[in-house]
Amino acid sequence: MNRKRFFLPTLLAVISLLTAFAAGCSNGAAPGSDKPLKLGVTAGPHAEVAEIVKKTAEKDGLKIEIVEFSDYVQPNAALSQGDIKANSFQHQPYLDNVVKDRKFEIVSVAKTILFPMGIYSQKLKTMQDLPNGAVIAIPNDPTNGGRALLLLEKAGLLRLKEGIGHTATPTDIVSNPKNLRFKELDAAQIPRSLGDLDLAAINTNYAMTAGLLPTKDALLLEDGNSPYANVIAVQTKDKNDPAIAKLIKAYQSPEVKAFVAEHFKGAAIAAW
Repeated sequence: MNRKRFFLPTLLAVISLLTAFAAGCSNGAAPGSDKPLKLGVTAGPHAEVAEIVKKTAEKDGLKIEIVEFSDYVQPNAALSQGDIKANSFQHQPYLDNVVKDRKFEIVSVAKTILFPMGIYSQKLKTMQDLPNGAVIAIPNDPTNGGRALLLLEKAGLLRLKEGIGHTATPTDIVSNPKNLRFKELDAAQIPRSLGDLDLAAINTNYAMTAGLLPTKDALLLEDGNSPYANVIAVQTKDKNDPAIAKLIKAYQSPEVKAFVAEHFKGAAIAAW
């Protein structure tokens, strides 16, 4: 047999197979291959939810490898470098700041869970009992202070300067019909000061530590429309990837929603 005639068709066949495989990998073919989709999360609640997402995604043919990070910086850096395919650990304002500062080509593609900020009181039973001149504590850090004011604005208690968003401070209040007075305190200190206040805006982690259950004890509570809902982020070029669509489907599934409700008992809620 002529070795050249045998070698050429064989070589072409191998090249064809390699080309097809490469094309499959590049168009997000992870659901049908042995290569898993790498999902970056921070340790704790996000990692716990990711385990349920992983099991749910397998039913749809998508394999997920969970990659845990110990800080909030590395998941976006790893995503930008292509070390992971998606991440799930941050809310939209945080992502916006990272993209602005680092110029990453990263976008959010779906909402995940929300750790809701709530308005609590030991003096009042309902918001209708709120007196004129009430004293309200809000966190003194820029992100959560503005978050508290947005929640109070949504409840109709005040009006903020148009377009100020989550960077708002008490100086940005343009309408305050009840003459509410604001005390800006360290977020961790607010639950301990609750007895001296009419109302207090408390982050979920500090509320739970103080024995407060957000869905039961808060007079006001953020819902899934909050801009602070956490998101799935991907590289901009991957936002329409079929594998990402399957990831979103698995995350926003009845199984995951049921797990969030049962496991976190109001400390986290489904935001979709």
